[in-house]
Amino acid sequence: MTTTPQTLPGLLSGARTPVAGHLAWLEAEAIYVIREVAAQFERPALLFSGGKDSIVMLHMARKAFHPAKLPFPILHIDTGHNFPEVMAYRDQLVQALGERLLVGSVEAAIRDGLAHDVPGQPSRNRAQTPTLLEAIRHHRLDALMGGARRDEEKARAKERVFSFRNELGQWEPRHQRPELWNLYNGRIQRGLITDEPGFAAGEHIRAFPISNWTELDVWEYIEHEGIEVPSIYFSHERDIVIRAGRICPVSSFFPARASETTQRRSVRFRTVGDMTCTAGVDTPAFTPRDVIRQIVATRQSERGARLDDTFSEAAMEDRKREGYF
Repeated sequence: MTTTPQTLPGLLSGARTPVAGHLAWLEAEAIYVIREVAAQFERPALLFSGGKDSIVMLHMARKAFHPAKLPFPILHIDTGHNFPEVMAYRDQLVQALGERLLVGSVEAAIRDGLAHDVPGQPSRNRAQTPTLLEAIRHHRLDALMGGARRDEEKARAKERVFSFRNELGQWEPRHQRPELWNLYNGRIQRGLITDEPGFAAGEHIRAFPISNWTELDVWEYIEHEGIEVPSIYFSHERDIVIRAGRICPVSSFFPARASETTQRRSVRFRTVGDMTCTAGVDTPAFTPRDVIRQIVATRQSERGARLDDTFSEAAMEDRKREGYF
């Protein structure tokens, strides 16, 4: 299946020739998975971080149901430590599309005692997990679509397209279901409305429509479709410090230490996360084509610039077992 070119309103607009070759196969598979989620579940949502993967996923979700609106809301877990450019992009995009945005606030979760900052670590990735699980409970969600790809990290490669999570939101590789002939089993024990105020969360599914994509595929698709992405993906000037050999953006929640010198440098970012855990690169790139050339030439992994993946060899898998994305 290929998608005929459509003029989509908002920032993801513009008629394009149909995708071809392997991108056509990847797009068709992703749209199939998105439609399968909408068909099998009662209250799904699409996770959105403002990063390129979730942007591409949202673009294909709109293709999947165009000209109708999305049959599910968009969910963003806001850590409070985001790049301002990404937050501005999110708000502009949601306003242009007229879609429903749900926000889970890490700041509010910390204030309410549901999550906690880790002493000595500026990153709030750990605090995202209880915030996400509370958003699932509060909105009674039974499926979440995420932009994770198997090529990103070893723990990601263990995921199924439909990743089963227990009533605590936890992931266990041994409990994942086979997916023969692209048949996706979404059977779960859903949560219940209790006698007391609130909702008892049940099992749910994390679905990953772009599991089989690579970073290169994502950028080639962005270029072909003319998709706008946050400006931090391209070279720009900002204040940085060099910490542990990495280019770290300076902010109010990631200040320079007394022993560090703030520099004004031209940098860009390969991946979008908290400003506290995302390091930049100094390879100039001003267009998607520039980025594609660099991906082809580089030997460094995409998540090599994520500080939060360097705490242990199994850092990502540990977080996923707790209920992380």
